[in-house]
Amino acid sequence: MKRGRKTNEANSSSSEDTAEKECKRHKVVEKKTTVVQSPDWANLLQDIILQVFQYLPLLDRAHASQVCRNWNQVFHMPDLWRCFEFELNQPATSNLRTTHPELIKQIIKRHSNHLQYVSFKVVDSSKESAEAACDILSQLVNCSLKTLGLISTARPSFMDLPKSHFISALTVVFVNSKSLSSLKIDDTPVDDPSLKVLVANNSDTLKLLKMSSCPHVSPAGILCVADQCHGLRELALNYHLLSDELLLALSSEKHVRLEHLRIDVVSENPGQTQFHTIQKSSWDAFIKHSPKVNLVMYFFLYEEEFDPFFRYEIPVTHLYFGRSVSKDVLGRVGMTCPRLVELVVCANGLRPLDEELICIAERCKYLSAVGLGECEVSCSAFVEFVKMCGGRLSQLSIMEEVLIPDQKYSLEQIHWEVSKHLGRVWFPDMMPTW
Repeated sequence: MKRGRKTNEANSSSSEDTAEKECKRHKVVEKKTTVVQSPDWANLLQDIILQVFQYLPLLDRAHASQVCRNWNQVFHMPDLWRCFEFELNQPATSNLRTTHPELIKQIIKRHSNHLQYVSFKVVDSSKESAEAACDILSQLVNCSLKTLGLISTARPSFMDLPKSHFISALTVVFVNSKSLSSLKIDDTPVDDPSLKVLVANNSDTLKLLKMSSCPHVSPAGILCVADQCHGLRELALNYHLLSDELLLALSSEKHVRLEHLRIDVVSENPGQTQFHTIQKSSWDAFIKHSPKVNLVMYFFLYEEEFDPFFRYEIPVTHLYFGRSVSKDVLGRVGMTCPRLVELVVCANGLRPLDEELICIAERCKYLSAVGLGECEVSCSAFVEFVKMCGGRLSQLSIMEEVLIPDQKYSLEQIHWEVSKHLGRVWFPDMMPTW
């Protein structure tokens, strides 16, 4: 009897184990079946679809909006239309990408009041493309833009327009956008009266203004902006708009500390442009108020036009010479630019810059990026320059063709010496052979 009871118990236990295994197998099959079920894409939550759409290019987003009604509704949600770049050209004469006219109509009709971060990129030089940009601007009567950029990748475009037409369109945005914080209007016919409209409606919010190559703006016009827009932190303009009064206005107690000031010093006609001098006291007041400002200066001058510059200490941090510059000017740079962080020189004359480069290394203690392009330097002076600057030179470039071998270093030796002082592998740039 005991043996029979044990057999029955064993059979019962075996049956229970089999049943339990069978039950687990069914659960696994159920789980697998659940995993492979296709999701119902059409009924996804709109918040999820919105997040996906935000990573898609506009054309892919438009194609996806045709999947179903739910996706089409997400395509027109305001969050997807706060930022937009209009690309404009003439398809009849250009193969470059352009924003389709029907899409522009839909944006103006359905989303103009949603736009906040807008740029207009004229990708050809045609007057017609610039006119199209102005036509769109003039229709944004319900907008409240925070940033606006007018970008012309090929000149002159906006400058070809009648000034009244351009100003009328731009004023629409200035009047209707009460919280404009960033404005980029380089190479446009903006003028003093339009800047007054900008100030009257956006003085409390404007933080960035880029307006290089705007010939219809006077020093008084930009001074009006500085006097009223006390939150302005970044400013880019041509040198003819810079004045002692402007620097003092940017240095007043009620004005915030400026973070970035870019000045383009440009001469189109050698000998015909008279450049004024900024007083040292104005620069001193400016740097005292904004001690951490990045002062960027681009020079596109001819040799005889440099006389008013680098005669006393100025607080420039980033200095670019787009044309050949003389030994004398570079020598003065070393003596007058102690805050210099970056120096780029495209070329110099036929005389090596040995002494000037050593002077710059001695006096510019913050210099960390140097581009010497086609400036002639002896190998010994170049190695000494790098040795004095040390590892803080994060960027260093010069053409191999302008390094002059001497008794101490040959071209084969120089990259080892420079690499040793930089603490990384370095080679000079070489002219392409093709």
